[in-house]
Amino acid sequence: MTLDRFRSVADRVIVPFVAGAARVGLTPNAVSTLAFVVAAVAGGTFYLAGEMPMLYLVGAFLVFQNGLLDLLDGALARELGTASKAGDLLDHVLDRYADIVIIVGLAGGVGNWALGIAAVTGVLMTSYLGTQAQAVGIDRVYGGLLGRADRLVLVGLVALVAPFVTATLGPFTVVGWLLVVFAVVGHLTAIQRFYYSMRSLS
Repeated sequence: MTLDRFRSVADRVIVPFVAGAARVGLTPNAVSTLAFVVAAVAGGTFYLAGEMPMLYLVGAFLVFQNGLLDLLDGALARELGTASKAGDLLDHVLDRYADIVIIVGLAGGVGNWALGIAAVTGVLMTSYLGTQAQAVGIDRVYGGLLGRADRLVLVGLVALVAPFVTATLGPFTVVGWLLVVFAVVGHLTAIQRFYYSMRSLS
């Protein structure tokens, strides 16, 4: 499962937002920075949601906003003709920090730091293998079981459900199971990308 294959469709959907951002004078770097700020607030909200479950709904809204802004910065750069390697670097660095703060917030909310560490490493290795392929001369790899778009959608959907499914399902809550998915499937996705890259280099 990966939603990255629908990137071209998403780019068409956000055309009005790109035009609006250009009109108000937003730069792609400003949008990237705003996306991280939104993610950081989402992470804090998820942390607090451990005690106040209805806050998961606020976190879900913020995660979806982060996803929209993540699409918007690149599209805005192309629209303005300001795409650059520096902007691409900033975007990727802030995306990784956004992933970290969201997952740390989720793990803190359910009080399971070990599971949070496993999930963070899975997510970071997935992203690392995607960009490392480009560093060794292959196109950037977006494929695999779980890309960033998939993760954001899963976080948003689980956060919408979490206030109403508070009982544990086996050893974990619904949020805990989400972290399990990120931990297990994240590493499997990283292995997929590694295998694809090694085959391309051989």
